Amino acid sequence: MVPGVTTTSPIPDTVVALLREAASRGVRIVSICTGAFVLAAAGLLSGRHVTTHWAAARELAHRHPDVHVDARPLYLGDGHLFTSAGVAAGLDLCLHLVNRDFGAVAAVAASRATVMAASRDGGQAQFIPQPPTPTADSGLAATLEWLREHAAEPLTLADIARHASLSVRTLSRRFREQTGTTPLAWLSHQRLLLARHLLETTDLPIPTVADRSGHGSAGALRAHFDRELRTSPHRYRESFRPRH
Repeated sequence: MVPGVTTTSPIPDTVVALLREAASRGVRIVSICTGAFVLAAAGLLSGRHVTTHWAAARELAHRHPDVHVDARPLYLGDGHLFTSAGVAAGLDLCLHLVNRDFGAVAAVAASRATVMAASRDGGQAQFIPQPPTPTADSGLAATLEWLREHAAEPLTLADIARHASLSVRTLSRRFREQTGTTPLAWLSHQRLLLARHLLETTDLPIPTVADRSGHGSAGALRAHFDRELRTSPHRYRESFRPRH
């Protein structure tokens, strides 16, 4: 893990050598925020699509024209090397890696331990400037909690707007401002998290998991898993169910 650095400071040769040696052994390497400058100096980002804090992206691209710098995503990676945007996006990336290695239950436990919301998807755009996070006393925060509790129900956009006491248009605008996505996309993600939790912690048949997570049918659940996780519910269960 390479933390953010002052981009004007020289990078020690010992650090460069250490990173190159680790990369040669296939060690996973992760940069947080401007830590991408260190990885680039070590030659590890050449030819890769990477991200960093939006305010430093132009400078990174200028110094290392062989690196494809994209200031939009929260994080990018290919299994062995990951880069993230600002510090908050670095936390999202860390939760993503916990999720990837140990499953959704472990990731939820980690997010609770660090008092974080569930990890945002890496493809979500950086917010420039960062919008306000929903607080406990905001109407949207109450609606988000309500959506988590009722994710298995066949909710419509009008249902969500009614709970928030907002028009559909205002609800959609506030969701975009405060979560970076739409109400129905956010609900879809909650349903995926619920399905993953059920697959990891129960022996329920796939159709039952689909019904209890709001997907409606096993076919819809499989399509959601294939689109978002590039796997099937059955294979996911095989990978992440604890073996006794």
